[in-house]
Amino acid sequence: MILSTALPVGLTPSSVLPALMALAAYLLASWRGETRWLRRALVTGWGAHALALTAQVLGWGLPGDGARFGFAPALSIAVWLVLGGYVIESRFMPLPRVRRGLALLGSVTVLLALVFPGEPGVHPASPWAPLHWVLGLASYGLFGAAVLHATWLDRAERAMRKAGRQPGQMPVLPLLTLEKLTYRFVLAGFAVLSLALLLGVWFTPVWHWDHKTVFSVLGWAVFAGLLAGRRAFGWRGRRATRWLYIGTGLLLLAYVGSRFVFEVLLHRAPALAGL
Repeated sequence: MILSTALPVGLTPSSVLPALMALAAYLLASWRGETRWLRRALVTGWGAHALALTAQVLGWGLPGDGARFGFAPALSIAVWLVLGGYVIESRFMPLPRVRRGLALLGSVTVLLALVFPGEPGVHPASPWAPLHWVLGLASYGLFGAAVLHATWLDRAERAMRKAGRQPGQMPVLPLLTLEKLTYRFVLAGFAVLSLALLLGVWFTPVWHWDHKTVFSVLGWAVFAGLLAGRRAFGWRGRRATRWLYIGTGLLLLAYVGSRFVFEVLLHRAPALAGL
C-alpha cells in the first residue's frame, strides 16, 4: 500500500474515535492556566492516546490484514511514553508551560499517526523482532524524557545565572534534582538501546549498513561518549546537554527519519526487520 496524505479508505469508529478523543483532550490541556481540569484533560488525552495507538498498531478498523507500523506510530508511541513520565512527575512538580507544549506535541503525533498509520501485514523476520521493536521504542521514550529534563535543566541554569545578576530572584527548578533525573534517563535509555542493538545483530541473518543501522550506531556512540565524558571528566551543563540533543537527533533519524523518507517521500515500504 502506498501512503498518501489522505486518510485511508475504510476507517471505522474503532480506529478514529480514540484518536479524536485524544486530540480533543490534548488541545484542551494546552490552554493557559493551571487548574485540575486542565491536568485531568492531559491525563484523559494520554489514556485515549493509548487506546488510539493500540487500535492503529493492531490494525483495528483499518484496511489490510495484520499489525501496522511506520514512522508516525513510532513517533506517537515515543511521545506517549514521555507524556506518561510527565503525568507522574507533574503531581510533584507542576509546570504549566511544559504541560501545554507536551499537550500540543501529543496532539500533533496523534494526528500524524491517524493520517499515516503505517504499512499493514507486518511479519517479523524473527520471533525476537517484536522484543527488539519494544526495546527500541522504549529507548526513544527514555531519551525523550532525558531531553525534556535537560531542557528544564538548561532553563534552570539560565534562571540561576539571572538570579545572580538580580538578587531576590531564585531559579524555578532544583538543578541537582533535574541533573540527576536527566542522566538517570540517559543511562536507562543507553542500556535499553544497547540491548535493542544486540538483539538486532543476533537475529539478523545478514547485517546491512543501511541508514537505520548507521544512525542507530552513531546515536549509540554519542550516548556512550556522553556517559564516558561525564564519568571521566565530569561533563555538566550545556556541554553535556548538547551531546544528549545530538544523540537523540541521530536516534530519531535512525527509524522515524528513515521511515518518513521511505513512506512519505519515496512511497516505498522497507522491510520491518527491526527499528
